[in-house]
Amino acid sequence: MGSDIVDTNGLLLVAKEKLLTDKLVAQVAKDFSLANISLQLPITFEANTFISVIRDRVYRLITEHFSEYLNLLYIIDVPERELENMQVTDAAEIADQVTFLILKREFQKVMYKTLYG
Repeated sequence: MGSDIVDTNGLLLVAKEKLLTDKLVAQVAKDFSLANISLQLPITFEANTFISVIRDRVYRLITEHFSEYLNLLYIIDVPERELENMQVTDAAEIADQVTFLILKREFQKVMYKTLYG
């Protein structure tokens, strides 16, 4: 995954260019399911809706079910150093940045499976 990806929209654009959007959605759904967290993803992919659904769920986990949030990050394998380096002031900003980190890690998994699987 290129270092030129700096935000969620850029990541989804790269996934679309590489024709990996469906695999990314499937990977996200799989890992949320493994964490026993429901995620109501739309049937047809729309980038803004996809991001919004994940961000809203992450926000609710942070504010209402913190242990489930930590379990999700563990299952997805979001790097701790990236979480520690976040500069944020409130839960909404944390949810935005964590959504990007989740999608970034999930996209890495999809890329590795595509290249080496």
